Amino acid sequence: MVSQVHLGHIFHVAGRPNVQEAADALVSVPDGALVVGRDGRIAYCGGRDELPAEFRGAEPTDHRPGFLLPGFVDAHIHFPQTFAGDAYGGGQLLEWLTRCIYPSESQLADPVYAQRAAVAFCTRRIAVGTTAAMVFGSAFPHAQDALFGETRRRGLRMVSGRGIQTTGEDAVAPLITSEDEAIRLAKSEIDTWHAVDTGDVDTALLHVAIVPRFALAVTSETLRNLGELYDSVRDRGVYFHSHLNENNRPGTGEVDSTKQAYQVDSYLDTYDGKFLPGSQVGGKSLLGKRSIFAHGVHCQEAELRRLAQTGSSIAHCPVSQQFLGSGTMPWKRTIAAGVTVAAGTDYGGGDEWSIPRVLAAAFKVHISEPGEDGVSMHPAEMLFTGTLAGARALDMESRFGNFDLGKEADFLVVDPTGTPALEDTLAQGIRSDDPVLARDQMLFALLMGMSESTIAQVYVRGRRIDDH
Repeated sequence: MVSQVHLGHIFHVAGRPNVQEAADALVSVPDGALVVGRDGRIAYCGGRDELPAEFRGAEPTDHRPGFLLPGFVDAHIHFPQTFAGDAYGGGQLLEWLTRCIYPSESQLADPVYAQRAAVAFCTRRIAVGTTAAMVFGSAFPHAQDALFGETRRRGLRMVSGRGIQTTGEDAVAPLITSEDEAIRLAKSEIDTWHAVDTGDVDTALLHVAIVPRFALAVTSETLRNLGELYDSVRDRGVYFHSHLNENNRPGTGEVDSTKQAYQVDSYLDTYDGKFLPGSQVGGKSLLGKRSIFAHGVHCQEAELRRLAQTGSSIAHCPVSQQFLGSGTMPWKRTIAAGVTVAAGTDYGGGDEWSIPRVLAAAFKVHISEPGEDGVSMHPAEMLFTGTLAGARALDMESRFGNFDLGKEADFLVVDPTGTPALEDTLAQGIRSDDPVLARDQMLFALLMGMSESTIAQVYVRGRRIDDH
């Protein structure tokens, strides 16, 4: 592959800031050039008129008046719910799982259905510009094989693991395995698919996670066995992923039910090896820099401190939190604790595939938090949460997430003409005389107005990804 020169309005959050520093790290280059070297890495990012001489001979691809953005990272999405979005009739989380989701996920027992879901899942990811994702997988190994195989064929980044359940009600019976089988299948998936595309965890696009659905879906024996397994594969770069503090309807919600079932002080204790009554230690911790917990809506202060201390991250899913009546993750309190917060669609608990739609929802819910908790997210914070924070949560910030020199070139071409309402807003909307505020207003309008039809092209490692 020869060097590529892409022209357009560049937006990215440069360097290694935290979310509070994102505004200062925001880069906007209206007449920009992004150069991708032969190795698929960023060779230049800056003004078109300052393009280094060594790249001026290359025929540029002119995307103007379009935009060049880093690829979006979805830190929490459900593969076996590909065809289960907008499922009605379940109520809040636990009822919704029983009446809608367990029956839907059980359909992937059919290999033909599972392959169809894998194709559709990857196609929809590409359509919305999600270049990397943490994917909650199917309980069925053949379905996971289909997902990894299709993801590899398309050239996308993914971390995934089969959904582990060893206990539950009648509705979930098709998804349950024995304790021994749960560990055997998790080991097999790691050995089969972890970094299989390159053989090197530091260069691979495909990675495996250990993924119990949530603490109520497994037993203390499962948690102990998973802790032993994870301890044995941490040095191979394996991930851990699950749900945490999502829904807390008094008495019958997930949080209270978990604390009552395990007789622990906090939900996080069950993943932190302290799953015996009284939060006594019963096994090894599953927390760490490659551990991502979805939601974190109802975290105690001690839980946030422990997440930050261990480098664990939260996948923030405001769309699904609204859909299931779970509440709002407290933005100011969570980021003040030092926890990395990345964006997740949680499809099909969420009814959006698009990370920009998730970011738009985040802006709306957090500005509406009561009293001093309310905050108007800066557009750079929104972009950071949907790109660089996701790469950080995946412990791959050194590889992608922005356009810093030497990073792998995951990026999107955003064409506003694909969404006429957005095109008009960008062209005709009021802009401040202050150039910094005008820049922020432009990015905000872009993120709030983006839709699937706005994503014109998707690149991973400088290679354009086809949608078929």
